[in-house]
Amino acid sequence: MIRALLLVIAFSAAATATAQGIYRWTDDKGKVHYGSEPPPKAAAREVRERINSYSGPIEVQRAPTAAKAGSAVAGPVVLYSTSWCGYCAQARAYFARRNIQYVDHDVERSSGAHADFKRLGGKGVPLIVYGRDTMSGFSEKAFEALVARSR
Repeated sequence: MIRALLLVIAFSAAATATAQGIYRWTDDKGKVHYGSEPPPKAAAREVRERINSYSGPIEVQRAPTAAKAGSAVAGPVVLYSTSWCGYCAQARAYFARRNIQYVDHDVERSSGAHADFKRLGGKGVPLIVYGRDTMSGFSEKAFEALVARSR
């Protein structure tokens, strides 16, 4: 069991590094396999990278300039999120209460948003872009300090 878990972790890391798909399938004996190409007649599923909720301390840093060029930043506040993330829901509710306009990109539903999220250094959601800064995680106080600092 531990060996299979280590194999999954290794393949997940390889998938991120090479941008190749990793597939999972079960043979007729019930054994689970992972590989970059499934057998032709196997009912294989692509193993997708899991996006985690950012639960560390709030981090604010300057966004990489290379990531800003060509990214999907379309307004003063951009939220990279998922539909299931509680911190993302808190950020959305805060923005709504304060009438803050923002653009919400779901990193699990849009490959372009996922690519921008990665270029911006995203390791978990929410990732908030405000001006030239990024904020990993969300708290009202940290966001307000970011806005005050940027003025």
